[in-house]
Amino acid sequence: MRKAISGGRALLCLTGILLLQAGCNFSSNNKNRAMDVKYQEGSYGYDKDFLQKHEIPFVELKEEKSGAALLLVPGYQGRVMTSTASGNEGASFGWINHALIASGNTSEQFNPYGGEERLWLGPEGGPFSIYFPPGALQDFSNWKVPGLIDTAAFVLVEQSGHHAVFSKEASLTNASGTPLSLRIDRTVRILDRENAAKALRSNIGGDLAMVAYESENVLTNTGSAAWDESSGLLSIWMLSMFNPSDKGVVFIPFKKGSEDTLGPVVNDDYFGKVPSDRLKISDGMIYFKTDGKRRGKIGLSPQRALPWCGSYDPVQKALTLLWYLLPGNVAEYVNAKWGPQEDPLDGDVVNAYNDGPLEDGSIMGPFYELESSSPAAFLAPSESMVHRQMIFHIAGEEEELDLILQTLFGITIDEVKNVFDI
Repeated sequence: MRKAISGGRALLCLTGILLLQAGCNFSSNNKNRAMDVKYQEGSYGYDKDFLQKHEIPFVELKEEKSGAALLLVPGYQGRVMTSTASGNEGASFGWINHALIASGNTSEQFNPYGGEERLWLGPEGGPFSIYFPPGALQDFSNWKVPGLIDTAAFVLVEQSGHHAVFSKEASLTNASGTPLSLRIDRTVRILDRENAAKALRSNIGGDLAMVAYESENVLTNTGSAAWDESSGLLSIWMLSMFNPSDKGVVFIPFKKGSEDTLGPVVNDDYFGKVPSDRLKISDGMIYFKTDGKRRGKIGLSPQRALPWCGSYDPVQKALTLLWYLLPGNVAEYVNAKWGPQEDPLDGDVVNAYNDGPLEDGSIMGPFYELESSSPAAFLAPSESMVHRQMIFHIAGEEEELDLILQTLFGITIDEVKNVFDI
């Protein structure tokens, strides 16, 4: 099995105030008005006020009928920081690193601001890595997240009440010394209930609170040389950071079949084997405990992956679902393993990460992640690759949530809730 080291792996002192962007929802008057209203910690209104207080400009997308809304930060690469299904008083679904943002510090190595949907580029390790300089030993002391996907502000190209478009051009050099010129274009749209129901192939009852959005992420080779196995390859890597729950469970369906034909069902040794009381496999479904109390990560190969996954929080009765673009034919994916690799195109497609204390007792979160990746970007000059995602947060009575789960995954709420109690 392959081992990789995630960007969510260290406690660092971070952040800083980035550039103001035209069209962002921020002004001193707005800030003063917002801070007069006190929202409970953990609510969307609290996080919105927090960003305003620390002068982090944002774009807000809204679905007016329901109170659903998103906060996007151009200065943080157009990432979705958080969302709500029911207005300012509603739960804030994204994990935000409040302490690090408030510190005003910026690290040259990595600035984990948080956010429930952020764009990175793969691979993290190996000969194609853009996280290590050429010739360097691939260990933590040499690991550095490129500024493009860490501290660089993206240009806000277009904005309406329901969508925003961001763009950025850059040049990177991979661990093999190959220069790569590229452009990233990112569009985020909030979905109304009708379009969300079509995507879910399910009825969303009027008593359910819901926020849903889609992102379209485009990677373009703007250089004069093709990206291939000799020069180096990139991929679009989407990471979604959410707030954990004591009873939280991630569920990931997989293609059934023998290991001789399809390989292992799950890769679970990213940070050492995940113990059996935190990871279970049952009838085409992987269950992974995401309580923010023990660090671990799992991944599925292209031979096993399916385009849906999700999580359930029984405390808030909140269902989170993620759909990502998966090619119809099995494709090659970049390998995230640090150091020498037998096959740089032997990577995973979808991952889940549960945060937890390090050996010294420190912890960056806690949070948990759902991650999806595009195939390796074999791109000629001027060619582009697209990777899409949709994220749904649905909260309400479990009887109604159960119908959605059964339609999409063939499992029940009770199965998810009780899988680690058996």
